[in-house]
Amino acid sequence: MEPFGIKPFCSVSRRSLLAATVGASLSSASWARVVGANDRVRVGFIGLGLIGKRHLLDFQREKDAELVAVAETHSARRDEALGLLGSSARGYRDFRELLDRQDIDAVVVSTPDHWHALPTMAACAAGKDVYVEKPLSLFVREGRWMVDCATHHKRIVQVGTQQRSGPHYQRAKELINNGYLGKISSVRLCSYRNISPGFATHPDQPPPEELDWQFWLGPAPDRPYNPGRAIYHFRWFWDTSGGQMTNLAAHSIDLVHWILGLDAPTAVASTGGRYCLTGLGETPDTQDAFFEYPGLSVVWSHREASVGRKEQPYVEFAGTHGCLSLSRKALIVDPDPKLPPECFIPSFGEDQPVGGPRSLPLPENPSYRCERIVDRTGSERDQFRRHVRDFLDCVKSRQTPRSDLESAHRVATACHLANLSLRFGRKLRWDPKREEILDDPLASAALERPYRAPWDKLLASLRV
Repeated sequence: MEPFGIKPFCSVSRRSLLAATVGASLSSASWARVVGANDRVRVGFIGLGLIGKRHLLDFQREKDAELVAVAETHSARRDEALGLLGSSARGYRDFRELLDRQDIDAVVVSTPDHWHALPTMAACAAGKDVYVEKPLSLFVREGRWMVDCATHHKRIVQVGTQQRSGPHYQRAKELINNGYLGKISSVRLCSYRNISPGFATHPDQPPPEELDWQFWLGPAPDRPYNPGRAIYHFRWFWDTSGGQMTNLAAHSIDLVHWILGLDAPTAVASTGGRYCLTGLGETPDTQDAFFEYPGLSVVWSHREASVGRKEQPYVEFAGTHGCLSLSRKALIVDPDPKLPPECFIPSFGEDQPVGGPRSLPLPENPSYRCERIVDRTGSERDQFRRHVRDFLDCVKSRQTPRSDLESAHRVATACHLANLSLRFGRKLRWDPKREEILDDPLASAALERPYRAPWDKLLASLRV
């Protein structure tokens, strides 16, 4: 029996070279002619939920961004967005109508996770640049399709890992890359909260009038409407998300890849399950994942029913000189004692605790320069705004944005592999160059999923 009900997925991949589809890509020179003297970027929004509203407000602050349209299947949210955008903006239920507009230069995709890939690829094919939220994809192959599509159509794509735009994160990267912590051999990542016993349980029921449920499901399998699997709660079902592994761990693993210059793990093992939370839901409330990189161990842990001690660092880089802890508000460096190894040989003297470090002469070591640092200048709002600014600047310059599509695909791949390891109950070895799971045909079949009709036809038309 396949674990957790996983069956080999049907193939929908089109491995031929991408061909031109809707619209034409713009070179840097032609872009300059389109933007013209006013230098404004006309932006449409696809999806207007929690994070989508944050993006709308941040784009509104930029004087060179003109917000002209929103596509949203939930009519009340669409109306709210139009109220924020003003009378000149247009609203659509179907994002394809928004993409048909030739006067829109870029789109922001802030949909549920299972809807990130298709609108992004369709927008690229329509000649529009894209700001898309993470996690980039729902399954591994989907991310590669997105990269290939954007590359073929020469589109700028910024991914919503906004921490890369935070100055204190950039300072952390500089410190680590300059050897301040010595050699990094271990990174620990976590997210802990307590929402036990879980969210309220509801029976299946007709969808509310303001929500087009079938359109909301889109390429995902057909399921009856239930408030517990719809808005916000889509995160707890494999059909539409990857749980907290792809929701929260994606941010932390992105920092590890970005700061240390990594592409992909060579092996992943994960354990956990839905141990505490009751009600609807499939994704684990407790999960630990172990990622192997050459010369580096990375561990992720999340709990949904126990907070634990306060001031947990979201990310902790451990080096031979000390540790650097990161959260969205702070950077803290804790140096290790400058003691020779002999000091840590256990002692059983009357005046010395067993195993305590002994006072021995400290040899001169000019390379050891790690001192305590406390930087609490981080601002989540500022990171979002800087990320928007970086995207708009790259739309104009045609330079690679700070959170590029290829790196986001590699991060999402690591997260998907962790979930597959948990669901299949075994360690998976990964070939980063070929993007294949080694010696495991059943797990390899799960790298790709089918799209439900009629969205499989849209995917086929993109020729990815």
